[in-house]
Amino acid sequence: MSDPNPDTAHELTAEELAAIEEKYDEGAATRPVGANAALFLRAIAIVFAIYHYITAGFGLPADHWHMGWHLSGLFILTYAFFPILKTKGAFEMRKGPSQIGGIPILDIILMILGVAAALYVGMAWRGIEILGIEEQTFRMGNPNNYDMVFGVIIILLVLDIARRTLGWVLPLIISLFIIYALFGPYFSGLLQHPGVKFRTFVSSMYFPQEGIFGVTLWVVSTIVFHFVLFGVIAQRTGLGQLFIDNATILAGRYTGGPAKVSVVSSAFFGTISGSSVANTVSTGALTIPNMKRLGYPGHFAGGVEAASSAGGQITPPIMGAAAFIMAEFLELPYTTIVIAAIFPAVLHYVGVFTVVHLMARKLGLKGLAKEQLPQFAHVWREGWANIIPLIGLLWVLFSGYTPYMSAFCGISLAVVAGMSRLNEPPTLIYALAFAAFVVWKFMGGGFDPVTALILLTGSAVGTLNPQSRVKLPEMSESVELGVKYALAVGAASAAVGIVVGVINTTGIGFRIGFMVTQGAGNLASDIYNLLSFGQFAFFAVEDLQLFLSLVFIAIACILMGAGIPTTALYIMLVSVAQPALAQLGVPPIASHLFVLYYGVVAEITPPVCTSAYAAAAIANSPPFKTGISAFTLGLGKIVAPMAFVYAPVLLFVSSTGFDLWEFTYSATSCIMGVVALSAAVVGHWLAPMGAFNRILCAIAGLVFIAPSLSADAVALIIASPAIITQIVARRRTGGVAL
Repeated sequence: MSDPNPDTAHELTAEELAAIEEKYDEGAATRPVGANAALFLRAIAIVFAIYHYITAGFGLPADHWHMGWHLSGLFILTYAFFPILKTKGAFEMRKGPSQIGGIPILDIILMILGVAAALYVGMAWRGIEILGIEEQTFRMGNPNNYDMVFGVIIILLVLDIARRTLGWVLPLIISLFIIYALFGPYFSGLLQHPGVKFRTFVSSMYFPQEGIFGVTLWVVSTIVFHFVLFGVIAQRTGLGQLFIDNATILAGRYTGGPAKVSVVSSAFFGTISGSSVANTVSTGALTIPNMKRLGYPGHFAGGVEAASSAGGQITPPIMGAAAFIMAEFLELPYTTIVIAAIFPAVLHYVGVFTVVHLMARKLGLKGLAKEQLPQFAHVWREGWANIIPLIGLLWVLFSGYTPYMSAFCGISLAVVAGMSRLNEPPTLIYALAFAAFVVWKFMGGGFDPVTALILLTGSAVGTLNPQSRVKLPEMSESVELGVKYALAVGAASAAVGIVVGVINTTGIGFRIGFMVTQGAGNLASDIYNLLSFGQFAFFAVEDLQLFLSLVFIAIACILMGAGIPTTALYIMLVSVAQPALAQLGVPPIASHLFVLYYGVVAEITPPVCTSAYAAAAIANSPPFKTGISAFTLGLGKIVAPMAFVYAPVLLFVSSTGFDLWEFTYSATSCIMGVVALSAAVVGHWLAPMGAFNRILCAIAGLVFIAPSLSADAVALIIASPAIITQIVARRRTGGVAL
């Protein structure tokens, strides 16, 4: 099957790719500003990045100051780069008396108010005697007029920067939470509560520990920003290209090679990037044109890339912001979350890989020719140094140090590998500075001998990088880009802090959770009565109640995921899922990962699936059709989270314990389920598959997902007609089984 329009399979330029990313990643679309304003804002962005980099390595200031500085940077850069409304003319350069450097005066005023409100908490923490402001301890729950003014300002402006970066959906939902908190007595039934007084509400949302200055902003300002910056710098210094080249070497030669390269490279790239759109654009620039040249339809090529890239947020070791927040919510080390996420990520990519393989067999597509593949020796001879930063980051992370210390070391090694060269002595300043830091930490007991030795070795070896050196202006552009990427997640984290505050204040999470389990219990009883025959019943009421609760929560995740970032969706829905599923005996880490997984699935669920739309722009294919392809490619993932609720052993670290045999059996059952669903989606396994056999495979796949001997036996019985038919059809054509 050839591309009907070969001209659409050309590789896009860097400028075209940047335009696609800006169009579909709402956090990347920024307005132009004047030359002087651009220099000033670049300086602000670089200072913002350097501040976070230094505090990660040398120690954090008090939380209220640290989060205040972070918020200040968010307000300055967001109001400078994001227009009040995203009209077509808003992204054109404007001049006039109401503009300063292309920035409207109104936005400059809002910028100043935001900075003042963000820093007021720190400045008034110990009290300001001349203004009659007492210490913050005495004002908790009883804010003065200054607190009220700045508190109202920051609540409104946080909602505004979330709207500017992410659109209207998230602020509107947060506004509903605010209304619920303030007007609780006017709600009926279980949702009714005494209500929160306005002064108490503002105090709770403004002062640290909960609300805006709560755990979500702390995690983003202390951990997530650093990993975003690491991902951008590491990609700029060559790690992203190293991933793509090795994925091509590993998978390019096989059936449907370029599509498998897309899956493998997205999995690799997902280890350093928590952004689905950035992942799509970075790897899709190469893989989508190659898939189209091979013969895949454009919408399918785009769908493959979008479905693969969506896994970036659940791919260890560097997952999306939600994973770091999960660690704080569960009060577990981030490394525990990483270990728990390994099998869910594997299952994600197994599902996409299987569909890609079966579609390639159905279309009769071959792999890349040997001369089209990169040479292993050449790739590693040129790019070996780019893996050093990732090794250093992972070593520090899994040695028990803080995530932000591991990010500091990863960024430092990326800078060394990118900018220091042994044959250019002045550039060794970067390597020597990091080596001095490692020695200083070791002498103070901050690093153990092995960690210090590994980091010093990495710093020294990185200077031998044979690739061209990254110049300072190029690195500053990468740093600025990293800061821009972090604006949207920072705005979302600050705004969603309001939701966390409302949940803690009103208990709405437990109320809705109880309603979910109660509704599921009532429906389960009705189904049980319908399907039971005397003493015999197919399922117990408790099993039906758990299954229906999971379905309700999954549907809520997918529906609310239309237009809400994964991080915000996770925070809002886990407050409902955790209490509901805890009542049914589900371990906390399983319920949290269940919600996170469905938050990621929502990213490729039409009608709002930005990753798929970005891929469609690269593939020059219909956006909605590409979204449907991405959704069907990810169909196996929709039921996969059910598996680690029913079999928490798949998460390795669940409170239920780990058993190797139970894990092996459960994992095999889940993979069989995903393969069966994939065959049903494609309509091909060993041979073309008719509608009846596709239905049988789909039903069998769903049954396989709940691992148990009885369920698997039923699944095999259901699938047996399709399996037998496929084997017979394959033998007739003279082929082999796989």
